[in-house]
Amino acid sequence: MDIEIIEFPKVENRKGNLAVIENGGIPFTIKRVYYLYDVPSSSTRGGHAHKTLNQVLIAISGSFDVILKNGIEKKVVTLNKPDRGLLIKNYTWRELENFSSGAVCLVIASQEYDESDYIRDYKEFIKELAQL
Repeated sequence: MDIEIIEFPKVENRKGNLAVIENGGIPFTIKRVYYLYDVPSSSTRGGHAHKTLNQVLIAISGSFDVILKNGIEKKVVTLNKPDRGLLIKNYTWRELENFSSGAVCLVIASQEYDESDYIRDYKEFIKELAQL
């Protein structure tokens, strides 16, 4: 499974650090940005794949685990640094869990919301993968 961590430029300063996302820092045109917050540590988010959409997930605050599946492999990536993002390409199943207290997950997406792009059933996801 091809997993890519994007490291964003950062400026370190004794007054606080700054991470920068500029044009070209994300490998697609940004069409939507949203964030998850106040997620109970026992909750799971995600639980779907996308047919065409690509995303970058960033732990702006705190930490959480991202479980990725491609029908063959399963990988777990812990996000806990606000200057690093996880690129999740289309046709990758994703689940987010183990949110720390105060965790904030920023999501940068290549498309606006479109329910028809979602695959929300894992068995259906496996069937669609077999047809690619």
